[in-house]
Amino acid sequence: MNQFTPKSIENVAAQAKEQYEGLVKAGQEQTVKQFEQTATAAKEQFEKTAAQLLKSYEDLQATGKANVEALIASSTIAAKGAEDLGREVVAYGQSALDKSITTGKALLTARTIQEVVELQNDFLKTSFDSLLAETTRLQELSTKVTNEALAPLNARVTATVETFSKPIVKPIAA
Repeated sequence: MNQFTPKSIENVAAQAKEQYEGLVKAGQEQTVKQFEQTATAAKEQFEKTAAQLLKSYEDLQATGKANVEALIASSTIAAKGAEDLGREVVAYGQSALDKSITTGKALLTARTIQEVVELQNDFLKTSFDSLLAETTRLQELSTKVTNEALAPLNARVTATVETFSKPIVKPIAA
């Protein structure tokens, strides 16, 4: 029969305690190791995401700047076009006034009613034809200026839609 002595019980208890402490220590080391790996992976992912967000912010800033530049370019084109149109209208007005003065002088020197009627008819016909031609020309010029002024804005709308169609943050790889 085995007899347990206080010394043998002490040895068994010491061995059990040693094994238990070894298991606890191994468990702690494994937990610390897993925590460090998880923390490292989380830090790396945070840094990647932060870098992507910063890049997206920079892209957004660049897009905003380019949009403002396009608006300025568009406004400049529109202002220049409005100035050109204004000059054309003034030139046409001056030409029409000159024709009216010339016709008025001719009417004052007319010798017969028939001559007055012919001068008035010619003046009305040429004035109407001139007005139609000038209106068509100004409409074409207005359309051209509008298209040119909208071109920078259309380009920015397209670029902005392309920029905002991209995901801000790329999905996390497994």
